[in-house]
Amino acid sequence: MRQQQRIFLWSITAALGGFLFGFDTAVISGVEQALQGLWHLSVWEHGLTVSMALVGTVLGAMLGGIPAERLGRRKTLFWIAVLYLVSSLGSALAMDWSLFLIFRFLGGLGVGASSVAAPMYITEISPAKSRGRLVALFQFNVVLGILIAYLSNYLLQDIGDNAWRWMLGIQALPSLLFLLAVLTIPESPRWLLLRKGNVAEARDVLRLIDPDTAEQTLDALRHTAEQQTLAHEPARLFSARYKTPVLLAVLFAIFNQVSGINAIIYYAPRIFEMAGLGKSSALLSSAGVGVVNLLFTLLAVNLIDRFGRRTLMLIGSLGLIATLGLVARAFYVEDFGGMAVPVLLFVYIAFFAFSQGGVIWVFISEIFPNEVRANGQALGSFTHWLMAALITFSFPWFAEKLGGAYTFLFFCLMMVLQLVFVLRLMPETKGTSLEQVEKTFVVH
Repeated sequence: MRQQQRIFLWSITAALGGFLFGFDTAVISGVEQALQGLWHLSVWEHGLTVSMALVGTVLGAMLGGIPAERLGRRKTLFWIAVLYLVSSLGSALAMDWSLFLIFRFLGGLGVGASSVAAPMYITEISPAKSRGRLVALFQFNVVLGILIAYLSNYLLQDIGDNAWRWMLGIQALPSLLFLLAVLTIPESPRWLLLRKGNVAEARDVLRLIDPDTAEQTLDALRHTAEQQTLAHEPARLFSARYKTPVLLAVLFAIFNQVSGINAIIYYAPRIFEMAGLGKSSALLSSAGVGVVNLLFTLLAVNLIDRFGRRTLMLIGSLGLIATLGLVARAFYVEDFGGMAVPVLLFVYIAFFAFSQGGVIWVFISEIFPNEVRANGQALGSFTHWLMAALITFSFPWFAEKLGGAYTFLFFCLMMVLQLVFVLRLMPETKGTSLEQVEKTFVVH
């Protein structure tokens, strides 16, 4: 098997965690009404049912770096696959509400942990020249999983009273495929050397990745290992040495969510109704958002290594500022003629997918040094999911109290700050080895 094909296969295997991440997140939209009627849920219980996976996601993201560091990237991906499989089967077969919540929580743990382990694994097995494209496959699979979940729900909705069980249970098939596929990939060479001291196996994997740079990378990793030994203490993420990557990861994750992306994806039908459209637009909005998201994520995957992370973020920031500003203006002057607001939101989704959506997991996974990458990735992922929860839960209140104009103006102003962040703080990491990135960011 050719070198490039081999690395692509390893990467797409890890990225299956992203597909299940997207599927698990979106599949609940097709079953939540059936569950409310089946178990006679109150408004509070209904909200908890829908958001239980998100609770697990925040916890899984916060703790996901621990097994990735102790067990290894590959074993962590295996146990994430087990969580997805158990969650899908358990949720589908649950006979009471409390059991259903437990299994949805387990699925959320898998989502959170996969957002840590999968991008990190792909980063550590990718050559510098194609790292951006390969890691961005994770986000592409997330978006694809969301779209497939919507399609699956649509196709299964009329098969009877237990349609909701099939909608949830069908996820067991890709979960099983993920579990079996993970068994065929090697461990991260950087984890093998730095955590296990296994030079021979690390060298073998590095030679499979790129025989021309294997020894050079191995020497750089040995140097890192020697520095850790001389330090006589474990590397601590929250120390002055790593302040730059920590700041970059936290700010990037915050900006990802204060763009309003989750508010728009989760509440698109409500926003369209606020803009004067009827409820019949709900299906159109979901399908339209999903298709636009997929197409422009694919575009980002193909351009991220050619033009770089920073260029995509500059273009995206300008586009997000313009579209959010125009949506805020439409609400302020109550100019809801035709399809203006839906079209603007579709353009917004395109700019987001092309920039933040395609770049976030790539950038966060490559800015941390090898010795703290697992904890750094967990910090970025946890910040992302915590902000996602806050924005998702608070949007209806702000939309009601402030109205659409000031809510979207807030998102617009946040994207102005993001533009300043990109111009003043965000470095370019395109085509740079992980060890070279470390020299740039770490205080020695």
